[in-house]
Amino acid sequence: MSRYTDSSYRKSRRLGFSILETGEELGRKPYAPGQHGSKRGKKLSDYGVQLQEKQKVRFMYGLNEKQFHKTFLLAGKMKGVHGENLLKLLESRLDNVCYRMGLSTTRKGARQLVNHGHVTVNGKNVNIPSYTCKPGDVIALKENAKELKVVKASLEALTRRVDFVTFDDTKMTGTYVRYPERSELNADINESLIVEYYNR
Repeated sequence: MSRYTDSSYRKSRRLGFSILETGEELGRKPYAPGQHGSKRGKKLSDYGVQLQEKQKVRFMYGLNEKQFHKTFLLAGKMKGVHGENLLKLLESRLDNVCYRMGLSTTRKGARQLVNHGHVTVNGKNVNIPSYTCKPGDVIALKENAKELKVVKASLEALTRRVDFVTFDDTKMTGTYVRYPERSELNADINESLIVEYYNR
């Protein structure tokens, strides 16, 4: 299964969007990569704008095209606004919930924690990053993972935790409280363009 493994900074500069949601990728060089990156000013077509929006979200959550499209189709079967449902499903992925709790500074790191079997959901071992968490699910670290230096460093570096998750730093246990509101998610994303892209 192919996955983008190149520099996140380079991809963020190409899209003009912070994939890591920190903004640091665009701080020093806020223009596209390459020899002529700072001189590019070509206007995108409507299709190009829609494609770029889809890529922004896909790279941010670290999905390949097949996974992303499958999630989009699932969102269409839910009640409510299609684009917002898509973001809710992406935020409900186990790797993303671990990231939101502060167990890793990046979604890639959170995915690795899950892949390596360090995480449990409601007391059961789950090593599938795409596992969809439901409100009320309890996510915890296994005993042998509670002393991991990378986890401790991530929790110490965390300055603020989103309101739709809780986490007890002493017990290393958290809860996915509820689905996020649209206002709590990245304001630079225009999910309606993604719906237009797939419905074109």
